[in-house]
Amino acid sequence: MTAAATAPIELPQPSAAMDPAGHPGSELPLGGFAPVGLDELVSEAELLTRVDRKYLVPIEEAAAILSRIDPRSRVLEIGGSRDFGYDSVYFDTPDHLSYRLTAQRRRRRFKLRTRSYLDTGSAYLELKTKSGRGATVKDRIPVDPADRTALSAEGRAYVSTMLGAHGHDPALVDALRPALVSRYRRATLLLRCGSRATFDTRLRWRDGSRRVALPGHAIIESKSAGRPSELDRALWRAGHRPSGISKFGTGTAALHPELPGNKWARVLRDPFDTASRSEHAS
Repeated sequence: MTAAATAPIELPQPSAAMDPAGHPGSELPLGGFAPVGLDELVSEAELLTRVDRKYLVPIEEAAAILSRIDPRSRVLEIGGSRDFGYDSVYFDTPDHLSYRLTAQRRRRRFKLRTRSYLDTGSAYLELKTKSGRGATVKDRIPVDPADRTALSAEGRAYVSTMLGAHGHDPALVDALRPALVSRYRRATLLLRCGSRATFDTRLRWRDGSRRVALPGHAIIESKSAGRPSELDRALWRAGHRPSGISKFGTGTAALHPELPGNKWARVLRDPFDTASRSEHAS
C-alpha cells in the first residue's frame, strides 16, 4: 500500500485564535513570570546537545510545580500569548514499522511527522532518526499547513533522500501514510539555570475513528545540558520520576492495544487506560 492509496485523515484547518479543542487561554499559572522572546530563548538555551527528561503529571500538580520554580525564570511570549497550539501528524507504514522500531528499542530508527504551529500558521516536515550510536538527528523543511496530512512530491523526495542518508531504505517513503494525529498546547520556560522546560496540556490523539484525550494531565519536559535542572529536582521532591512517554509511541500504543507496547506499559497503566476506555465508550 502506498501513501497515495490511503485515504487522508480529515481534520479541521488550524486556527490561531483557538486551541485544537476550541478553547482559548492557558490552564497553567504563567502570569507571574517575565516574558522572553524566541530569539533570546534560542540564543541563551539553544542546547543542541542535551538531555531530555519527560514526566506525565496531573494538571493540578503541574501548576503547583510552576509555583516552586525560581520566579526569575522567564516564559516564552509571542504576540502577547504564552502558550501555543501544536498539531503533529505522524506517518507510518501499514504494519507500523516506525512504531515497532521504537517499541522494540532498535538503536537505528526513524520517526516522520509534520508539525504545525497553529498560532503562527507555519508548518514543517520533520524526520527524526536515531543513529547506531544513539544520537538523535532532526532534519526538516517548511511545508504548507494545508498539506500537513500528505506527502507532496517534494516532501517524498526529501524524506527518501534523508532516509537513505541515515541508513534506512529510501523506498520506505512509498509505504508511509498518516497514522496518528497529536494535538496539544505548549508553554516554554527559560529557567534561571540556563535549561529549558516545556509544559504540554490539553493532550489529544486521533487515528481515524480511534481517539484518546488526557485533559487532566500535562507532559513536562526538561531540556538541560546534562545535569538535572531545578525543575527536575522540584519534580523529584514531589514524587515524580521521568517516564518513557512519547507522543507518537505512547499515543499509538494507547489507540492500538493489539500492538506491542511493553516499553510504555507503566505509562499506559493508569491515565491512558482510563482515557482509552472512556473515549471508545463515547
